[in-house]
Amino acid sequence: MAEETEQNIQAGHSGAPSNEFVIQKLYVKDLSFETPNSPQIFLEQWKPDVKLQLRSQAAPQSADVYEVVLTLNITATLGEKTAYLVEVQQAGIFSIKGFSEADMGAMLGSYCPTILFPYAREVVSDLVTKGGFPQLLLAPVNFDALYAHMQTQKAQGESAH
Repeated sequence: MAEETEQNIQAGHSGAPSNEFVIQKLYVKDLSFETPNSPQIFLEQWKPDVKLQLRSQAAPQSADVYEVVLTLNITATLGEKTAYLVEVQQAGIFSIKGFSEADMGAMLGSYCPTILFPYAREVVSDLVTKGGFPQLLLAPVNFDALYAHMQTQKAQGESAH
């Protein structure tokens, strides 16, 4: 009964909930850390150029259950030398039902990655530190803006055909 009341509040209804969102599991799906130029890279002055690439994918697992995978690729270079490469696939299994098709796209393309990012960020920070480098704290990411931008590009691409 308490769970039903909580869902009613989250869905914004006084009756039976029409929308449901539940995090079933959060986990690291894949992980890679490389330091191709160690130990020499540790002898250089640390002023790296850090590049971050993000992508997310969603795949249905069963009725109303989806796996969302947020992939972060980070490359830190000193001049022409690569200091380290990090790839993290932070994943989650989510139960999502009762949303419109448009809202479902936003849930899978923005809301779920927003939940996953802090976990991926922590994994990256730990890996970099354990690799012998100064801590790397990634800046927050506005997945709502990224999703909106992607939708705009998709609509422009469709209108060009």
